[in-house]
Amino acid sequence: MSLAEIQDTTLDETAFGGGQGEVGDYIALLKPRVMSLVIFTALVGILIAPGGIHPVLGVVAILCIAVGAGASGALNMWYDADIDAVMSRTRNRPVPAGRVTAREALVFGLTLSAFSVLVLGLAINWLAAGLLAFTIFFYAVIYTMWLKRATPQNIVIGGAAGAFPPMIGWAAVTGDISVESVVLFLIIFMWTPPHFWALSLFKRGDYESARIPMLPVVAGEDATRRQILAYSVLLAPVGVAPALLGFASPVYGAIAAILGVAFVWYAGMVFKEREGDAARKAAVQLFKFSLFYLFLVFALLLGDSMFAALFSGGFA
Repeated sequence: MSLAEIQDTTLDETAFGGGQGEVGDYIALLKPRVMSLVIFTALVGILIAPGGIHPVLGVVAILCIAVGAGASGALNMWYDADIDAVMSRTRNRPVPAGRVTAREALVFGLTLSAFSVLVLGLAINWLAAGLLAFTIFFYAVIYTMWLKRATPQNIVIGGAAGAFPPMIGWAAVTGDISVESVVLFLIIFMWTPPHFWALSLFKRGDYESARIPMLPVVAGEDATRRQILAYSVLLAPVGVAPALLGFASPVYGAIAAILGVAFVWYAGMVFKEREGDAARKAAVQLFKFSLFYLFLVFALLLGDSMFAALFSGGFA
């Protein structure tokens, strides 16, 4: 089946088989690896926000954010079944593999979306619920249905969807949006382009086959390397911003600065190595380090906040 034929039958249950998905297939629709990152960053937002929240309500908030993220993943797989069937790293997903029909994925995603937003609003507050609803809409409609297939800047603008969870967590506790929560958003927002463009460098063939206008496909690998380096340089000071703004300690700031320098170094290696195995290796190393960077920055923010609460009551 050609790509055009697949695209014409995305919503036809016969296009990818008749369903009969098992529990594991529906879990796969939730994109559990992505969900784990969402849960972690949202949890950090909840735990470092001032004021605190009852543990039961905190668990409810995390579950709603996780389910909302999973709903976004299911809607993404519903709409992207045509291109998922072409790309080697996604062709075994439940919809293109025929284990879940496109209609089943759509209903599953819409049901989880409504449930997560409604429960978060009723149990916590409507600002957090509104942010969650906007995040689902942004990822499923703005990014998946529009930007992903329309512009090489898809991951730059679309990256906002993955940056909202800590802001939602913060809003669940405080009921507002603050400078601190915006900084948490910006760390992930600035991190997303170099992270995904590094992936696209060594998975370029997949994106070409699926006709997705990722930056290496449209603008070339050299332009992508320049953009990776530019965003990495911008990310480094943003990662230090929590210490500069006073809601993290100088110790956090020093470690975040070191991590930022390391990120720029890996991006510099991607910029330098442009041929053969060395170029691929540099892109893979940046991709892997970027995951380590984001996890460690948020883990340090959490540990820093807990230490301050237990021993000093603040940084003033």
